Amino acid sequence: MLSIKVRSGKYLCEMAAAKERIILGIDPGTAVLGYGLVKEQGNQITLLSLGVIKLGHLTDHGLKLQRIFRKTTSLIEEYQPDCMALESPFYGKNIQVMLKLGRAQGVAMAAALARDIPIFEYAPRKIKQSVTGNGNATKEQVAAMLKTLLKFDESPQFLDATDGLAVAVCHSFQRNPAGSGAKSYSGWEAFVKDNGQRLK
Repeated sequence: MLSIKVRSGKYLCEMAAAKERIILGIDPGTAVLGYGLVKEQGNQITLLSLGVIKLGHLTDHGLKLQRIFRKTTSLIEEYQPDCMALESPFYGKNIQVMLKLGRAQGVAMAAALARDIPIFEYAPRKIKQSVTGNGNATKEQVAAMLKTLLKFDESPQFLDATDGLAVAVCHSFQRNPAGSGAKSYSGWEAFVKDNGQRLK
């Protein structure tokens, strides 16, 4: 697991004062999974960590899922996030790719739900729109904006890291998650009820 940890760097965002909370953002992937963690304290956002979980060297899909679960669990144990935000899989033409991405997302969700951590999903366009103001922004544009917002200079080896961070920042920017286009679940029962067709 490659990671860049940044202890300094704050961004003053236009949000109502709220108690401190830590958000774990996940960009699911089967070759590289990106993640980012931010801490909200009042109207400030601080970057805690960002990085990737490399999976390309694993040929067995089951082992990839196991690694995602274990590494996500490790991040949860280290940072004790209050919630998890994930990028929902992009609906492409390749059904097999979609299936694998859905499984990767699912095991990351499972790691959070097993610890009663609420999860939220955002569409890729929503994330780009929230961070850059442009729903069609490139990965490079998203990364550049995050470096400006959170005031860090380190450039991660993989843009998947800033993609994961973008999910966390997107969630932080939502004043009213229920009306922002995010789907949230507080436990297995709620998730299963809303996603029964995905479990058949």
